[in-house]
Amino acid sequence: MNSAYFASRLSFDARRKRLWPVLCRFLQRDIPPAARILDLGAGHCGFINSIEAPEKHVVDVFDGVRSYAAPDVRVHVMSCASLNGFADASLDAVFASNLLEHLLADDVLLTVREVRRVLRPGGRFLIIQPNFRYCFREYFDDYTHKTVFTDTSLADLLISEGFLIRRVIPCFLPFSIKGRTWTPGWLLKLYLALPIKPRAGQMYVVAERPSA
Repeated sequence: MNSAYFASRLSFDARRKRLWPVLCRFLQRDIPPAARILDLGAGHCGFINSIEAPEKHVVDVFDGVRSYAAPDVRVHVMSCASLNGFADASLDAVFASNLLEHLLADDVLLTVREVRRVLRPGGRFLIIQPNFRYCFREYFDDYTHKTVFTDTSLADLLISEGFLIRRVIPCFLPFSIKGRTWTPGWLLKLYLALPIKPRAGQMYVVAERPSA
């Protein structure tokens, strides 16, 4: 992603900043205690700045990510398909939100393999991702979307690369909050608790590197 993309499709929105602490309270249950955690494609760093962890890293190809990361976050400007700055089995959790759909298929595969390499046994890969099954009408409104995933295809990919699937929520969040008025934190908390989520277009998948 470059600065032009951030200006046109991913401009800073203070509403997202208010939502991330609420969302992270939900995600925290799937993150090991005292985790060393990496956020791939961190963008405006909403997740990594809000999640609780003693050691936090971000990876993004956009150099401007440095201006959004909190002081306790270590920034790495590099490709997610080659995490050379991280040793094998050095992290407890890796998070990716709205990242894989922007990659070509070969880079998706390289990224998944790199995540498995840097995770310790028992470490978890948390993914929030547009689910094409439920957002096919809007999916390609973003001109940088290159690869299609459903809750089934993403889980199958992760299994084929040696992960265990711990959680799949096919309908997790709306496809986008652009132009929406449902952004108060209390409303997101209520939405996450609903058994049926109206207008949901994003999924949530938690995969784990096996201990054996």
